[in-house]
Amino acid sequence: MLPPPLKQRVRESFDRAALTYDSAAVVQRRVCVRLLDELDASAPARILDAGCGTGHGARLLRARWPAARITGVDFAPAMLDFARRETDACLAADIEKLPLPAGHFDLWWSSLTIQWCAADAVFAEAARVLAPGGRLALSTLGPDTFNELRAAFSGIDQHRHTLPFSEPEVIAESLRQAGLNTLTLRRERHTVHYPDLKTLLRAVKAIGAHNVGTDARSGMMGRQAWKKVEAAYERHRTAAGLPASYDVILCYARK
Repeated sequence: MLPPPLKQRVRESFDRAALTYDSAAVVQRRVCVRLLDELDASAPARILDAGCGTGHGARLLRARWPAARITGVDFAPAMLDFARRETDACLAADIEKLPLPAGHFDLWWSSLTIQWCAADAVFAEAARVLAPGGRLALSTLGPDTFNELRAAFSGIDQHRHTLPFSEPEVIAESLRQAGLNTLTLRRERHTVHYPDLKTLLRAVKAIGAHNVGTDARSGMMGRQAWKKVEAAYERHRTAAGLPASYDVILCYARK
């Protein structure tokens, strides 16, 4: 769980990123499509998009199920300014503690959000607001995410440079403990390439995903240290450019 001061910084980062998010969120859009591709086609009447961001997932859900009523929840108000165009209702709230009635939704959907949250709390709330037989569709990031970035920084300092992403087995057990079952997990690798390291890091910042929790570096990196990081990352270069890898976990469950 993020401590309150850090959670506030994360919220502020996503607020600032609202204008640039959609243009930079290449993997995020791709993962939304994959999450929907693997979801069974039975039509839900009421959908909760937990951590809806600018509403890209809601747009895809609406295209598949035009008659569904979609409620978007996000803790970054500036994101909701965009999501309102894609949803029937929007709430500025924390998905760890939803201001919503129990047993109300047929589908709880969340794409690339819970890595910022306490998963146990999120899943307990998902189980609470789902109707009996309701479905959960979730994407999140596994521990191999940004492995190139961690490797490049590993010889430079002892600070954390990525979030501590969870293993699929830990996520599955947390879902079971919340009372969700009929679990299906899929694991996929998605990679985006950039011309150089500065462009890669700017893209991460443009989606608001640059806060990495406790033990992060608090000051600027010196020129020589930065050159070492750049040289280390260059070892991963391919013909397509410098890779940023995402270890994507798709989860499906029922209440």
